[in-house]
Amino acid sequence: MTEDTQHSEQLISLYSGATPVRSRWTYRADEPFTVTAAFEADGDKWVEWIFGRDLLVEGLLGPVGEGDVRIGPDVSAGRDVLVLEIESPDGYAVLEMDFAAVENFVAATAALVPLGAESDFFDVDRLIEEITNV
Repeated sequence: MTEDTQHSEQLISLYSGATPVRSRWTYRADEPFTVTAAFEADGDKWVEWIFGRDLLVEGLLGPVGEGDVRIGPDVSAGRDVLVLEIESPDGYAVLEMDFAAVENFVAATAALVPLGAESDFFDVDRLIEEITNV
């Protein structure tokens, strides 16, 4: 993989609208359908969430998500934010991120893999090899 096939960005998320949380967002062209959001938990521990890039894109336009990840735009303290709700058996969190920063991240992913062209970048043979070589 070359350096230009991946884009990572750090965003400051606000937990429940007040407590800053470092997050690292990553998109890889060889995994074109998903984004990874990692949130710094205790000290050096990071918690990762992997979900569809289309969910993130749609979340910029309006509330989406029915499962463990829900996303939607909002206004908090007079600024535009993207609200991310994540839920697992271990807990629940509501995070707010600067809307423009998330838009910039999505634009960077679209520069690597245009929206709607994910299938052109997906390596089915590699996936089959991964699954069969367990």
